[in-house]
Order: sequence, then structure tokens, then C-alpha cells
Amino acid sequence: MKRCKWADSSTLYKQYHDEEWGVPVHDDRTLFEFLILEGAQAGLSWETILKKRNGYRIAFDQFDVEKISTYSESKIDLKKCLNSHQLHLSPTP
Repeated sequence: MKRCKWADSSTLYKQYHDEEWGVPVHDDRTLFEFLILEGAQAGLSWETILKKRNGYRIAFDQFDVEKISTYSESKIDLKKCLNSHQLHLSPTP
């Protein structure tokens, strides 16, 4: 398979490139997942977000909008939620 140059820099990038990058998405849950991940990516590399992707899936209940809409105030505490899943709001040295 022919890949973009950036995809050869890591196994994670190769997998993302080959299976997801450039593939149209029409599923609401997947679109919501990418919206959250893109927002989290600000200031971080996409590879960092991909490494933490499973943590985001756990933290956001597999990006189930119906379930998220019923979160309590304590569950909505974003900083607490992200830290409990070892997800950080800023790059770490």
C-alpha cells in the first residue's frame, strides 16, 4: 500500500493511515469521537491523541451521546474525569 510520508513515522500512524485517514465517516458516534479527539489534540501531536484514544473511549463511555447526556455533575467534572483516565489537558514534559 502506498502511504503518505508522515504515516511511516510510527506503527500507530501506519494503522491510522491505512484504516481511518481519508475514509468518509457517516456514523454519529464516530463523528462525535473525532470531534472530542480533535479538540483534545490542540497543542499535542495526533500520535499522542491516538496513544490515549482508548482512555478517551473509557472516559466518554465509548462516545455514547445518550449515556453522556445523563452524566451527573461530578461525572461532568472534566479535569477529574480526564485525570482519572490518565488523560491530560496539556502536553507533559
